[in-house]
Amino acid sequence: MNEKNFEYLKDQVKYSGFGEGLEGELKEKMKAQQPEFKLNHQIKYGDTTANATLNFKKSDQSEMYFFNSYKMELSKENTKESLEQTFYINKGNNITMKEAFNLMEGRAINKDLTNKEGQVYNAWLQMDFKEADTNGNFKLNQYHQNYGYDVENALSKHPIKELETPKYKEDLMDSIKKGNRQSVTFVKDGNEIKQYVEANPQFKTINVYDANMKRIDNRQSKEEKQSEGEAKSAKQGTKKQNQNDDAESPAAPPEKKKRKKQSNSM
Repeated sequence: MNEKNFEYLKDQVKYSGFGEGLEGELKEKMKAQQPEFKLNHQIKYGDTTANATLNFKKSDQSEMYFFNSYKMELSKENTKESLEQTFYINKGNNITMKEAFNLMEGRAINKDLTNKEGQVYNAWLQMDFKEADTNGNFKLNQYHQNYGYDVENALSKHPIKELETPKYKEDLMDSIKKGNRQSVTFVKDGNEIKQYVEANPQFKTINVYDANMKRIDNRQSKEEKQSEGEAKSAKQGTKKQNQNDDAESPAAPPEKKKRKKQSNSM
């Protein structure tokens, strides 16, 4: 067995999101010197079980093994339906297991990818369940940086409390870029409400869900943001007017000041 090859594959498996639990089995399979072998990994995300089958193949010219792809199968509790997709391991374009799960759940992920010329570019990826190739794999739509989707701008259109704190804002954006449906705090009429958001690059917006994971109409969210903005403007306007009144009062004659005070109390 080639030790450097093992160390490389061990790290590749780890950083593809499969952890360190497969190291022992990986080493044993490589020692057996079979032309190809598979490793299995399972994890639960809520009520969904994700089974991954990792595919390794030996080179025809040497004893080196390559981690070529993994097949993901998702199955939910209390249902017989399942979903399958194969993800290929390409230098610079790897999709981790959690990212694969998020894609198969219909969400979008943001990645730095490498084209055939070796140039790095950024894009959002989202699975198209209406189009599959000859192997039964669903197409991955790409929304390149020139497409114009700005997730920060999309988030700013909603009354999200976490956006007010730079660290929370950064964490929120990082989580959404990984394809997560992230919990946030919406501020509505002075009240804090827990909701969830996810990226929607195709329509250059974000999807919003209530605490029960029910999708909320974007128009409703925009109205809430507008209402919140109007409330803040009104509050600022009142504060400014009060400051102006206070500034004018000392210079006003005593009688006028008294009449003005009576007028305000009506």
